[in-house]
Amino acid sequence: MTPPMDPHPEATTESTTESTTEAAITATLEDRITGALVGAAVGDALGGPVEGYSPDQITERHGGRIHGIVGPWNGEDWRTARPIAPYHKGDGHVTDDTLMTHALVRVYAKVRDHLDAYAVAEHLVPDMMTTPRWIPELEAEALPLHRVFLAEKWLVARLHYGHNDPREAGVGNIVNCGAAMYMAPVGLVNAADPRGAYAEALDIAGAHQSSYGREAAGAFAAAVAAACAPGATAESVIEACLSLAKDGTQAAIESVCEVAARYTDFESALRPLRDAVVPFDTVGPDYRSPSLGARRPSRLHAIEELPIALGMLLVSRGDYRHAVLGSVNYGRDCDSIATMSGALAGALGSEIPPDWAKTVAEASRLDLHAPAATLAEVTREIHDRDVRRRRAHEAAFTTLAAPR
Repeated sequence: MTPPMDPHPEATTESTTESTTEAAITATLEDRITGALVGAAVGDALGGPVEGYSPDQITERHGGRIHGIVGPWNGEDWRTARPIAPYHKGDGHVTDDTLMTHALVRVYAKVRDHLDAYAVAEHLVPDMMTTPRWIPELEAEALPLHRVFLAEKWLVARLHYGHNDPREAGVGNIVNCGAAMYMAPVGLVNAADPRGAYAEALDIAGAHQSSYGREAAGAFAAAVAAACAPGATAESVIEACLSLAKDGTQAAIESVCEVAARYTDFESALRPLRDAVVPFDTVGPDYRSPSLGARRPSRLHAIEELPIALGMLLVSRGDYRHAVLGSVNYGRDCDSIATMSGALAGALGSEIPPDWAKTVAEASRLDLHAPAATLAEVTREIHDRDVRRRRAHEAAFTTLAAPR
């Protein structure tokens, strides 16, 4: 367990903003990739044990707000207590958000170039189906397919068994954050190029999601790419998102961040941020009992997780601890919200509490730094290849455009 943080994070906002801004200028590519991937995993692990509950329920269960890693909601009864059984959520265990993120890193390591929907069919799906890995929430080795949610099992049903065109296999799936939650590697491969990250993530996510679920994947990847730019801030990340996002996703981000800009502590922002996203959220007030209109395609709606993660990033002014704890205490799908805000704050260069990272790595039996080292190496290779391709195109165009 970690010691409690300052219960009044707003008291340190000015100093943390200054240190985060300095880090955003000096951080290297390796720093940003490590910060984003470790930050995402730690946020995921902190949010897992309170996923699906409201801020009031979280406060009642834990005697106040959560300030670090906590145990399972149902204590020692986690193996049988519904609706969580048989998953051991808590004690620093990552969830499927991190499992899928690391799987996508492995795909990049195999392809060693930009990805598309066909890479999902040819590499990600086999990884899910054929290679046993340690699943922290099951406390056992198992195929990742046995842990992921129904929206991710859809990948196997549609691509492996249904042989659907990967570019449109996501059509018909429930529209949720399933694709967005593991798109941080796409933003990192396209570091400082939000438009490139957006386009690549939309292509990849076509195999998994449609409508605003797919759009959120593109917008989140763009946000991560923007967070990698030298001098990036929470505000510049959100501006990049808004310049690319479409329809309800853009409107939801704009609405939530307009409210978030008025706050400097997550405690007072919890309810206003929820109120701001309600018009765009299809799930409804009871997260565990979605409305009949939930998770259906729409140009008017958005997933809840990305706008709230961006809102918490803005409330915290990019400070990792503040952004992630705000995301966790928000409740609902807070493991995915904290995964996203953690990736963004980490990419900005904000320090991830070392004791949190150590506990999560040990409890989840994961080397949190290895995927980052791999992706940094691959990212440099891809960038070099991009430069050669661009120069070849420039030379060809110069020849074509020369006056005759």
